[in-house]
Amino acid sequence: MSHVTKEFDDLLAANRRYAKSAPRGFDGIAHEGVLILTCMDSRLEPLEMVGLRVGEAKILRTPGSHLTPDALAGMVMGVHRLEVNRILIIPHTKCAAASRTEAQTRDVILETTGIDTGDFHFGVDPDQLGRLAADVEAVRSHPLIGPYAKVAGFLYDVETGLLERQV
Repeated sequence: MSHVTKEFDDLLAANRRYAKSAPRGFDGIAHEGVLILTCMDSRLEPLEMVGLRVGEAKILRTPGSHLTPDALAGMVMGVHRLEVNRILIIPHTKCAAASRTEAQTRDVILETTGIDTGDFHFGVDPDQLGRLAADVEAVRSHPLIGPYAKVAGFLYDVETGLLERQV
């Protein structure tokens, strides 16, 4: 493979170590009935933050924990194919996706790269709690989710590790 470079060798070596003890034999069902939509931020450990283990929940990640068409599709699949009956939407404090507007994000990228992002939509929103409430309502009112699963919104504090229910 001539297109593969040494830039990923450390990760492949780590994967070989991981593969020796990787969890196996799971059926793909969310055995605790939980689906978590949270941010892509690497400070968040979604299973551990709610006391669950591999195989007990489905995890979806988007910038800012925002509801996207793909996240919504994952929720519908989770509810109807993977035994999900509880959905948690969990943004967090000190989130980059809640620190700027779309225009400000475009300006920062233009300033640092010289590249105009045009009308690219980043999905950022400085009204983090307003966005959370809207996303929870959208999921609760969705005809393929609302009647089948409980939905709630929480804010994760990256300093304390605590969740606080918002919606």
